[in-house]
Amino acid sequence: MTAQLLLAFVLFAFATAGTPGPNNMMLLASGANFGFRRTVLHILGISAGLGVMVAAMGLGLGGVFKAFPVLHDVLKWVGGAYMLWLAWKIATAKGVTDKQAGSQPMTFLQAAAFQWVNPKAWAMALTAATTYMADGSTSAVFLVAGTFMLVGAPCSAAWAGFGRGLRPFLDRPKVLRAFNLTMAALLVVSLYPLVVETRPAGVTKEAPRLLADLPPTPRWSSRG
Repeated sequence: MTAQLLLAFVLFAFATAGTPGPNNMMLLASGANFGFRRTVLHILGISAGLGVMVAAMGLGLGGVFKAFPVLHDVLKWVGGAYMLWLAWKIATAKGVTDKQAGSQPMTFLQAAAFQWVNPKAWAMALTAATTYMADGSTSAVFLVAGTFMLVGAPCSAAWAGFGRGLRPFLDRPKVLRAFNLTMAALLVVSLYPLVVETRPAGVTKEAPRLLADLPPTPRWSSRG
């Protein structure tokens, strides 16, 4: 990989990992509800999960999904359902202090596993594999995956830190309730690309052609 291509990928990783999406909305809510320290494993889980996903795509998993498109549809809708459940959990969260452990932030493994049902993560990983691993070498695959992890972790930490900074303003139950409802709504809104995703062009164009090929419907004569 050339230096120019690596720089372009770093900018891509920064832009995709730093912009609003399911991961960052949950990190913002977690930082506000649980604090930064208790959100660290969530941050590390996102970074590791994305790195593994990018590496898997570069090593051939992307070809499997091209060969079996139904797998993409299954993951898409399972991921959407799971994200709706997470939005409900955020909306109903009451907030905790460091001394209250009745509610728990997302663990390392939960955050890493979530990437596999996160539509934005899939788009990021597939783009990275198809655009920035042109030579297909193993070294390029792991360079891109490692760079994604190094760039993504600070972005995730920034969102969690911003949420932590909001805690003094969310000490009133009604304010925290409104904040959590807003975060849940934004998480649901982030599903918009998933809902409006169109079918492949070949599917939508095939039906009119087949209908046009049908013979005209015979008209019944009144005379037997």
